[in-house]
Amino acid sequence: MNTYSYSHLEDFVKTFYTKLNVQHPIDLNILQIAKELHIQVFYWPNSSQSLFFGQTSYIFLNNQLSPQQHWQDFCHELCHVLLHKGDQMNLAPLFREYQEYKANNFSLHTAIPTFMLQQIKLPNDYYQAIRIIQDTFNVEENFAKKRLESYLTKYLDVSDSLKMSYR
Repeated sequence: MNTYSYSHLEDFVKTFYTKLNVQHPIDLNILQIAKELHIQVFYWPNSSQSLFFGQTSYIFLNNQLSPQQHWQDFCHELCHVLLHKGDQMNLAPLFREYQEYKANNFSLHTAIPTFMLQQIKLPNDYYQAIRIIQDTFNVEENFAKKRLESYLTKYLDVSDSLKMSYR
């Protein structure tokens, strides 16, 4: 495996988690991270979202989701708390779409940080690798697939045809 330099997002996530003393997948805990950041987390019957009142940030997670979906949604909403402020409804639709795209990408990297993923010896079998990522980071299969694809694209120095045979 080559050692490529981290992207800005990967650097941000590593620094962010290091400051919170989150170094291993077992440390990836919604309530602990929220506590360290002074974010109030609530579970409710509506769609997951983040809200801001004054200097206080809130993340509301849909209480009917699985633990894996809670983690994924928390990471998505965390992006809005850390990097976006204000009411998205007041934004132009394209800018709102852009923020959602960024939050989706952010969630892939905060739920499954590159620096932690690199510490795992993934098997050569694509589906076994997905299963290990799912189990290690407590995410759903499709989420693990997306993250593995982005990881393979950036960090494996193999031809496209070899990447395809990995699957």
